[in-house]
Parts: sequence; structure tokens; C-alpha cells
Amino acid sequence: MTSTGVAVAFALLTALANATAVMMQHVATTAGDHRGWAWVRHVVRHPLWLFGWVGMIASLVFQALALHAGPLSLVQPLLVSELVLALVLRRLWRRQRLSARAWTSAVVTTLALATVLVATDPHGVTHAPTRTAWVTTTLATALAVTVLVLLARGAGPGRRAASFATATAILWALEATFIKSATDVLVGGGVGALFTSWPLYALVVAGLGGLTTEQLALREGPLRVSQPLIVIVDPLVSVLYGVGLFGEHLASGGGVAVVAGVAGICVCAGVVVMTTAVPESLVPEALPASAGEG
Repeated sequence: MTSTGVAVAFALLTALANATAVMMQHVATTAGDHRGWAWVRHVVRHPLWLFGWVGMIASLVFQALALHAGPLSLVQPLLVSELVLALVLRRLWRRQRLSARAWTSAVVTTLALATVLVATDPHGVTHAPTRTAWVTTTLATALAVTVLVLLARGAGPGRRAASFATATAILWALEATFIKSATDVLVGGGVGALFTSWPLYALVVAGLGGLTTEQLALREGPLRVSQPLIVIVDPLVSVLYGVGLFGEHLASGGGVAVVAGVAGICVCAGVVVMTTAVPESLVPEALPASAGEG
């Protein structure tokens, strides 16, 4: 298998692990009617919340392998497939009845995503990021996340979930850059070099920040608001980081821009339709039989 094939395979495994983890933790965080510290105690004791952490660890390993094998601008957009895989998990695990509209949007999203990646042909890493580039990118990310968290104060449930989810996506994108750098250090210098290099500790900080905002997004509003924003914004920001930090290349030209632009719009539309066509909760058989099955 080529390095691109390895990157694609592990990126899809990352998406599957993420979808599983998010669904398990959503079930755990929305169970019961606890508030404050009672909610914290309830969540940390819930088996699904703990298993969700296992899924997150697996996704981190898969993502590191994918990012080492391929460019950020290829791996991260593939994580959009998380929503499609979550649809399958809803049916197989939660036994939910899903409409033909949901399944159709999943197919459209998958085909459109493939079109975007084929048209743009992400490839190449020409240089390691400079210290100035790292500092500028990190500070800009921190500023954006701070603004989003402040915007969540006093907002309604939907806006709070949207703000925290967008902040999560930006932090995940930044974390992906640190994962890529840390993995390269590990492969090139071993465990000793990894623990004496800054990318490892930077990804821990970004990861903890992302986990915090993600839990808040899951708690404050419906999954149909937070999950699509995380899934879409993360790849978009990651492409910017891939090109700006690592010197990755995308195919250019008017035709490419038109095809990628139309396909990208279809991806976004497919994600929106997909998330509005499924139940807000993960309760089995949440949709009536008249809704049909795909």
C-alpha cells in the first residue's frame, strides 16, 4: 500500500473511532438530570463515558499514523466521514430507524468529499514550520477560541453548543499539527526525543482544551448542532494550517476551483441535511415507522 493509501486507511479508522467515542459520551453526558458537581460525578462513573475515552485514545493513535503517512490537508478532510459512520452506528448499535433522506445525504456527502479530494489532490510537505509560524498560528488559534468561548456566555443552548463546537474544531485542527510534528520527532529520534520536544506538550495542552470545549458543546446543546460544526470546521482550518505551516500543495486552476467549490458546498449541504434528518437523541427506534428506512 502506498503512503497515501495508508494515510487514507488510518484517517477513516480515526473517523470511526471518533464517531463511536462522541456517541458514547453523548449518551453518558445527557443521561439523567444532574447539574454542577453532581453531573460531573455522574458522568465520570458512567461506563459509556469511560469507553468513550478508549475510543478517543484509539482515534489519536490512528490519526498520528495517518498524519505521519500523508499531508494534513488530505487526512483531516477525510474526518468528515465521521458523520456517515455515525449514521451507520445509529442503525446498527442504537437500532434507530433512519429516513431515506438521511441515507441519501450520507451518499451525497461521501461522493462530494471524494470529489473535493480528487480535484484538489493534496500532497507534499516541502518544509518544517518555522518558529515564527508556530507562534503566530498558536496565538491566532488561542485568540479565536477565547472569542468563541466568550460569545457562548449568555447565549441560548444552540448558540452555546455552536460556539463551543467551533472552538473545539479549531483546537482539534491545531492539535493535528502538533500530532504530526510529535509523530515525526518520535519516528526520527525515538521516545527520548519525543519527551524532550515541545510538540508533545503542546498537543497535550491543545487536547485538554479541545476535550473541555467538546464536553461543553455536548452538554449545552443538541448533537445535530455540535457534531457537524466540529466535523466541518476542523478540516477547513486544517487545510489552512497544512498549506500555511507545512507547505502542502493543492491543485490549482479555474476548473479545479469550480469543481472543488461545488463539491464542497455539496459536502456542507449533505452534512446539514444528514444531521437534521436524524433524531436529536440516541434513543433506539426514535423515528416513527412512517419515516421509512434507507
